[in-house]
Amino acid sequence: MPVWPGSPGFKLYRTMNLAAGDEANVSQLDTDVHVGTHVDAPCHFLLEGTAVEELSLDVLIGPAYVAYLPEVKAVTAADLEELNLPPNTTRLLLSTTNSQLWANNITEFNKDFVALTADGAQWLADKGIRLIGVDYLSVQRYYDSTLTHEILLKAGIIILEGLNLTNVTAGMYKLVCLPIKLVGSDGAPARAVLIRE
Repeated sequence: MPVWPGSPGFKLYRTMNLAAGDEANVSQLDTDVHVGTHVDAPCHFLLEGTAVEELSLDVLIGPAYVAYLPEVKAVTAADLEELNLPPNTTRLLLSTTNSQLWANNITEFNKDFVALTADGAQWLADKGIRLIGVDYLSVQRYYDSTLTHEILLKAGIIILEGLNLTNVTAGMYKLVCLPIKLVGSDGAPARAVLIRE
């Protein structure tokens, strides 16, 4: 899978092996916490921000709207306004052309992925969104400053990155997102599931 440039990526290897005569199979995991599907905690970009264990399960589990944006290169406030989100939407997942990268098993990191602009992040904060999910490794564009992350995290919005929304149609779902509870961590790999209700 693609990993952020400079990341050590993901490694899973056996430290004990039944086939080698050991009494059990035991594996070791060595990974960046911002790899694959993962959440960002406020302390990822905010000096006084909280860590993963303080993220609210009430926000990570519940109704979510998947919006399909096939034509945009960057998700702006104007793009979000045009979505005409259902009333009371608090969890928003953005499906873009990034999902085609997952569908085509592109493992090389793509610097031109679609993500939010800072004005898009401010729009989400102003509208009371509590969780934003994106279909690539970052909610902000590769060449942008950290302002997009900062706006979202200061507003208390949980960021869910690295979603694979291949073959997920637009509409309402139930989101169940359970990040690993890594105490003190700035991020955590997560299992995110959408259930059509």
